[in-house]
Amino acid sequence: MTVWELGPEPVFPPAGAADPDGLLAVGGDLSRARLLEAYAGGIFPWYDRPPILWFSPDPRGVLPLDGLRVSRRLHRTLGSGRFELRIDTAFSQVIRACATAHRPGNAGTWITPEMIEAYEDLHTEGFAHSAEAFRDGRLVGGIYGVSLGRAFFGESMFFHERDASKCALIALAWHLRSWQFELFDTQLPSAHLESLGCEAWPRARFLKQLAHALRKPTLRCRWRFEPDLFREAWESARR
Repeated sequence: MTVWELGPEPVFPPAGAADPDGLLAVGGDLSRARLLEAYAGGIFPWYDRPPILWFSPDPRGVLPLDGLRVSRRLHRTLGSGRFELRIDTAFSQVIRACATAHRPGNAGTWITPEMIEAYEDLHTEGFAHSAEAFRDGRLVGGIYGVSLGRAFFGESMFFHERDASKCALIALAWHLRSWQFELFDTQLPSAHLESLGCEAWPRARFLKQLAHALRKPTLRCRWRFEPDLFREAWESARR
Protein backbone atom coordinates (compact mmCIF):
# COMPACT_ATOMS: atom_id res chain seq x y z
CA MET A 1 0.00 0.00 0.00
CA THR A 2 1.11 3.57 -0.70
CA VAL A 3 1.44 6.08 2.14
CA TRP A 4 1.03 9.58 0.76
CA GLU A 5 3.38 12.45 1.55
CA LEU A 6 1.41 15.66 1.95
CA GLY A 7 2.37 18.92 0.32
CA PRO A 8 1.70 22.52 1.39
CA GLU A 9 -1.95 22.51 0.27
CA PRO A 10 -4.54 21.21 2.79
CA VAL A 11 -5.68 18.27 0.66
CA PHE A 12 -5.72 14.52 1.32
CA PRO A 13 -6.00 11.34 -0.70
CA PRO A 14 -9.25 9.38 -0.28
CA ALA A 15 -9.59 7.72 3.14
CA GLY A 16 -10.02 4.37 1.43
CA ALA A 17 -6.40 4.50 0.28
CA ALA A 18 -5.13 3.94 3.85
CA ASP A 19 -2.91 0.94 4.57
CA PRO A 20 -4.20 -2.04 6.61
CA ASP A 21 -3.25 -0.28 9.87
CA GLY A 22 -5.19 2.82 8.85
CA LEU A 23 -2.16 4.98 8.02
CA LEU A 24 -2.98 7.18 5.06
CA ALA A 25 -0.49 10.04 4.83
CA VAL A 26 2.49 11.72 6.48
CA GLY A 27 3.59 15.33 6.74
CA GLY A 28 1.68 18.52 6.38
CA ASP A 29 0.77 20.70 9.34
CA LEU A 30 -1.93 21.23 11.95
CA SER A 31 -3.43 24.33 10.41
CA ARG A 32 -7.12 24.90 10.89
CA ALA A 33 -7.82 24.41 7.18
CA ARG A 34 -5.95 21.09 7.06
CA LEU A 35 -7.53 19.72 10.24
CA LEU A 36 -11.04 20.56 9.07
CA GLU A 37 -10.34 19.01 5.67
CA ALA A 38 -9.05 15.89 7.39
CA TYR A 39 -12.06 15.41 9.64
CA ALA A 40 -14.46 16.06 6.77
CA GLY A 41 -12.74 13.19 4.95
CA GLY A 42 -12.83 10.76 7.88
CA ILE A 43 -9.13 11.31 8.68
CA PHE A 44 -7.39 12.37 11.90
CA PRO A 45 -3.80 13.02 13.10
CA TRP A 46 -2.17 10.57 15.49
CA TYR A 47 1.54 10.73 16.26
CA ASP A 48 3.96 11.39 19.12
CA ARG A 49 6.81 13.02 17.19
CA PRO A 50 7.25 14.56 13.71
CA PRO A 51 6.33 13.89 11.00
CA ILE A 52 2.57 14.12 11.49
CA LEU A 53 0.81 10.83 10.72
CA TRP A 54 -2.75 10.84 9.39
CA PHE A 55 -5.07 7.88 9.87
CA SER A 56 -8.39 6.52 8.69
CA PRO A 57 -8.81 3.13 10.37
CA ASP A 58 -11.00 0.26 9.25
CA PRO A 59 -13.07 -0.65 11.21
CA ARG A 60 -14.05 2.62 12.85
CA GLY A 61 -15.38 3.05 16.37
CA VAL A 62 -18.85 4.62 16.51
CA LEU A 63 -21.09 5.30 19.49
CA PRO A 64 -24.71 5.04 18.27
CA LEU A 65 -26.59 8.01 19.70
CA ASP A 66 -29.88 6.08 19.61
CA GLY A 67 -28.30 2.94 21.04
CA LEU A 68 -26.39 4.31 23.99
CA ARG A 69 -26.32 1.80 26.86
CA VAL A 70 -26.34 3.13 30.42
CA SER A 71 -25.99 0.58 33.21
CA ARG A 72 -28.12 0.87 36.34
CA ARG A 73 -25.07 1.81 38.40
CA LEU A 74 -24.02 4.51 35.93
CA HIS A 75 -27.59 5.76 35.69
CA ARG A 76 -27.70 6.16 39.47
CA THR A 77 -24.41 8.05 39.40
CA LEU A 78 -25.69 10.39 36.69
CA GLY A 79 -28.78 11.20 38.73
CA SER A 80 -27.08 11.43 42.09
CA GLY A 81 -25.52 14.84 41.60
CA ARG A 82 -22.11 13.40 42.44
CA PHE A 83 -20.65 15.21 39.44
CA GLU A 84 -21.45 18.69 38.19
CA LEU A 85 -21.61 18.21 34.44
CA ARG A 86 -20.76 21.04 32.08
CA ILE A 87 -20.09 21.64 28.38
CA ASP A 88 -17.51 24.00 26.90
CA THR A 89 -16.46 25.61 30.18
CA ALA A 90 -12.95 24.14 30.52
CA PHE A 91 -11.69 23.07 27.08
CA SER A 92 -8.04 23.93 27.73
CA GLN A 93 -8.08 22.12 31.07
CA VAL A 94 -9.61 19.03 29.51
CA ILE A 95 -7.18 18.74 26.61
CA ARG A 96 -4.22 19.24 28.94
CA ALA A 97 -5.55 16.64 31.36
CA CYS A 98 -5.95 14.21 28.45
CA ALA A 99 -2.36 14.92 27.42
CA THR A 100 -1.01 13.92 30.83
CA ALA A 101 -3.38 11.03 31.56
CA HIS A 102 -1.80 7.64 32.20
CA ARG A 103 -2.85 5.08 29.61
CA PRO A 104 -1.89 1.42 30.14
CA GLY A 105 0.39 0.21 27.37
CA ASN A 106 1.36 3.71 26.23
CA ALA A 107 4.64 5.23 27.35
CA GLY A 108 3.76 8.73 26.22
CA THR A 109 1.04 10.84 24.66
CA TRP A 110 0.11 11.85 21.14
CA ILE A 111 -1.35 15.14 22.41
CA THR A 112 1.70 17.32 21.80
CA PRO A 113 1.98 21.04 22.61
CA GLU A 114 1.45 21.73 18.90
CA MET A 115 -1.76 19.69 18.93
CA ILE A 116 -3.00 21.47 22.04
CA GLU A 117 -2.47 24.82 20.35
CA ALA A 118 -4.18 23.67 17.16
CA TYR A 119 -7.27 22.30 18.91
CA GLU A 120 -7.54 25.32 21.17
CA ASP A 121 -7.71 27.36 17.97
CA LEU A 122 -10.51 25.08 16.69
CA HIS A 123 -12.32 25.58 20.00
CA THR A 124 -11.99 29.36 19.76
CA GLU A 125 -13.46 29.19 16.26
CA GLY A 126 -16.38 26.98 17.37
CA PHE A 127 -15.24 23.68 15.84
CA ALA A 128 -13.93 21.87 18.95
CA HIS A 129 -15.80 21.23 22.18
CA SER A 130 -15.47 19.61 25.56
CA ALA A 131 -17.74 18.02 28.14
CA GLU A 132 -16.60 18.08 31.74
CA ALA A 133 -17.30 16.47 35.10
CA PHE A 134 -16.51 18.52 38.20
CA ARG A 135 -16.63 17.50 41.84
CA ASP A 136 -16.34 20.06 44.63
CA GLY A 137 -15.17 22.59 42.05
CA ARG A 138 -12.36 20.36 40.74
CA LEU A 139 -12.24 18.97 37.20
CA VAL A 140 -12.20 15.17 37.58
CA GLY A 141 -13.08 13.92 34.10
CA GLY A 142 -13.88 15.00 30.57
CA ILE A 143 -13.81 14.46 26.85
CA TYR A 144 -12.99 16.74 23.91
CA GLY A 145 -13.42 16.49 20.17
CA VAL A 146 -14.24 18.19 16.89
CA SER A 147 -17.64 18.93 15.39
CA LEU A 148 -18.55 19.35 11.73
CA GLY A 149 -22.05 19.28 10.34
CA ARG A 150 -23.96 16.89 12.57
CA ALA A 151 -20.92 14.72 13.29
CA PHE A 152 -18.83 14.73 16.45
CA PHE A 153 -15.32 13.27 16.39
CA GLY A 154 -14.24 12.26 19.87
CA GLU A 155 -10.51 12.79 20.39
CA SER A 156 -9.64 11.81 23.95
CA MET A 157 -10.99 11.31 27.47
CA PHE A 158 -9.52 11.37 30.96
CA PHE A 159 -10.72 10.72 34.50
CA HIS A 160 -9.42 11.22 38.02
CA GLU A 161 -12.46 9.60 39.63
CA ARG A 162 -14.34 6.49 38.61
CA ASP A 163 -17.08 7.09 36.02
CA ALA A 164 -16.27 10.81 35.69
CA SER A 165 -15.31 10.62 32.00
CA LYS A 166 -18.20 8.27 31.19
CA CYS A 167 -20.69 10.63 32.82
CA ALA A 168 -19.30 13.55 30.80
CA LEU A 169 -19.47 11.48 27.61
CA ILE A 170 -23.05 10.37 28.24
CA ALA A 171 -24.16 13.92 28.99
CA LEU A 172 -22.55 15.05 25.74
CA ALA A 173 -24.12 12.20 23.78
CA TRP A 174 -27.59 13.02 25.13
CA HIS A 175 -27.14 16.64 24.05
CA LEU A 176 -25.90 15.60 20.59
CA ARG A 177 -28.89 13.32 20.13
CA SER A 178 -31.28 16.12 21.07
CA TRP A 179 -29.47 18.45 18.68
CA GLN A 180 -30.08 15.90 15.89
CA PHE A 181 -26.50 14.79 15.45
CA GLU A 182 -26.09 11.72 13.28
CA LEU A 183 -22.62 10.44 14.12
CA PHE A 184 -20.41 10.12 17.24
CA ASP A 185 -16.98 8.94 16.12
CA THR A 186 -14.68 7.30 18.68
CA GLN A 187 -11.94 6.70 16.06
CA LEU A 188 -11.01 3.16 17.16
CA PRO A 189 -13.27 0.51 18.69
CA SER A 190 -12.59 0.49 22.42
CA ALA A 191 -13.21 -2.09 25.13
CA HIS A 192 -13.57 0.86 27.52
CA LEU A 193 -16.56 2.11 25.50
CA GLU A 194 -18.10 -1.24 24.57
CA SER A 195 -20.17 -1.15 27.75
CA LEU A 196 -21.79 2.06 26.44
CA GLY A 197 -22.67 0.45 23.12
CA CYS A 198 -19.65 1.42 21.01
CA GLU A 199 -19.66 -0.45 17.69
CA ALA A 200 -17.04 -1.29 15.05
CA TRP A 201 -18.20 0.01 11.67
CA PRO A 202 -16.60 -0.78 8.32
CA ARG A 203 -14.91 2.35 7.04
CA ALA A 204 -17.22 2.48 4.00
CA ARG A 205 -20.28 2.61 6.24
CA PHE A 206 -18.68 5.28 8.42
CA LEU A 207 -17.79 7.47 5.44
CA LYS A 208 -21.29 7.17 4.00
CA GLN A 209 -22.86 8.26 7.29
CA LEU A 210 -20.29 11.04 7.64
CA ALA A 211 -21.12 12.39 4.19
CA HIS A 212 -24.78 12.53 5.17
CA ALA A 213 -24.03 14.26 8.49
CA LEU A 214 -21.91 16.88 6.75
CA ARG A 215 -24.88 18.04 4.70
CA LYS A 216 -26.22 19.73 7.84
CA PRO A 217 -24.83 23.06 9.12
CA THR A 218 -22.13 23.04 11.78
CA LEU A 219 -23.20 24.29 15.22
CA ARG A 220 -20.29 26.71 15.28
CA CYS A 221 -20.73 28.33 18.64
CA ARG A 222 -19.97 27.80 22.31
CA TRP A 223 -22.14 24.88 23.41
CA ARG A 224 -23.99 24.88 26.73
CA PHE A 225 -25.11 22.20 29.13
CA GLU A 226 -28.93 22.17 29.22
CA PRO A 227 -30.23 20.88 32.60
CA ASP A 228 -33.77 20.26 31.35
CA LEU A 229 -32.50 18.32 28.34
CA PHE A 230 -30.25 16.25 30.59
CA ARG A 231 -33.03 15.50 33.07
CA GLU A 232 -35.41 14.44 30.32
CA ALA A 233 -32.78 12.12 28.82
CA TRP A 234 -31.99 10.69 32.25
CA GLU A 235 -35.66 10.00 32.92
CA SER A 236 -36.04 8.34 29.53
CA ALA A 237 -32.98 6.13 30.14
CA ARG A 238 -34.54 4.91 33.40
CA ARG A 239 -37.59 3.47 31.67
